[in-house]
Amino acid sequence: MTYHNYSLKQLQQIDAQHHLHPFTDHKDLRGAGSRMIVRADGPFIYDAEGHQILDGMAGLWCVNIGYGRNELAEVAYEQMKELPYYNSFFRCAPPAAGLLAQKIAQLAPKHLNQVFFGSSGSESNDTALRLVRHYWALEGKPEKNRIISRQNAYHGSTIAGTSLGGMEPMHGQLHGAVPNIVHVMMPYAYELALPGESDHEFGLRAAKAVEDAILEAGPDKIAAFIGEPVMGAGGVKIPPASYWPEVQRICRKYDVLLMLDEVITGYGRTGNWFAAETFGIEPDTITTAKALTSGYLPLSALLVSDRIAKTLEEKGGEFHHGYTYSGHPVCCAVGLKNLEIIEKEGLVERVREDTGPYFAQMLRERAAGHPLVGEVRSVGLMGAIEIVKDRETRERFLPSGSAAVIVRDHAIANGLMMRATGDTMILSPPLMWTRETIDLAGERIAKALDLAEAQLRKPS
Repeated sequence: MTYHNYSLKQLQQIDAQHHLHPFTDHKDLRGAGSRMIVRADGPFIYDAEGHQILDGMAGLWCVNIGYGRNELAEVAYEQMKELPYYNSFFRCAPPAAGLLAQKIAQLAPKHLNQVFFGSSGSESNDTALRLVRHYWALEGKPEKNRIISRQNAYHGSTIAGTSLGGMEPMHGQLHGAVPNIVHVMMPYAYELALPGESDHEFGLRAAKAVEDAILEAGPDKIAAFIGEPVMGAGGVKIPPASYWPEVQRICRKYDVLLMLDEVITGYGRTGNWFAAETFGIEPDTITTAKALTSGYLPLSALLVSDRIAKTLEEKGGEFHHGYTYSGHPVCCAVGLKNLEIIEKEGLVERVREDTGPYFAQMLRERAAGHPLVGEVRSVGLMGAIEIVKDRETRERFLPSGSAAVIVRDHAIANGLMMRATGDTMILSPPLMWTRETIDLAGERIAKALDLAEAQLRKPS
């Protein structure tokens, strides 16, 4: 690659002069310089200085089969030679798009049999919002157009995705969200449960917030509720077992559609192909992306229920929505091969029966008892470590989030890529991790926590 012609300093200078990064304080970045990730193999990434780093985030929640899989490069090359691109407009379709849609439908809950492709989770959440409102208009209820979401939810970075999400800093910079979207409390028991309130009781109370929002606006005004099965970018917040069944009951009672955002959890992350199975949810739409191609190419897929598809087909009329790269043949060919690899290597079953439970055990043994840790939680290969100043009172270090950043920096310096989200450390490793890889991660987590504690509690 051409970057070999440049020194690290030159690459950092070029990056600083021309490259705007996502979710970044550019004043801070320009002073520090970017970490140049130059290659990757299996569970490891390597920076320009030669450091090997165990990737505990699977890129950005997506590289499920690990790095360096020649099969995906080869299928992309073959598809590029045969048909590098054609669109799905004008009643046309590249074969790979239909074949991938069929495969996804085979893996999905049985009532989801139609797929709309995009290039990112943000795009697919835009599509879901448009489609749900279009559905109710076709049903003769255009006023049923309000969406209930949750505080601190993340549903993407487009205008619609940001509006659906519940992250206040993002709303603050939007200066005008998509209308008719309201946000209710999140199911985050560690911080929001009342004294003496059980997880079961808290889950029911958090679900009731959805019902309260429906009744406040009127069921005839509410189109859908949208939620991540596990809140990912918000800190791997896993709801109590009572939460999702009650939310589903409420949605059915008031004829409110249920939109599930599985951009992070889809394709094996929780130990099932979809977290809808893990939590017993029967949604009307499922948004997916990321692991659909293991991040090797950008592709997203919105899964649509038979109920919605039937209305589209019977009522007719054009759905005025689409993207240039919907059903891109190369991306779809790679997606097909990626799903084939996940199936062939039994990665979903491995997470459910072996590495997921072992990952949870590692977090309990290596982190749960540490003085900096208030709670650990996980589902499948998705975990969180709450960083606290005092385990008993759950007091946090100030300013908010500062301690987690210190833990993160020590983790990366000692060869483990972790992410700090607020006061929470989160992990989402590739599904191809083994027990040995999990043990290595555990050693590096423990070391990072020890080093961070020494720094945080050092007398001033």
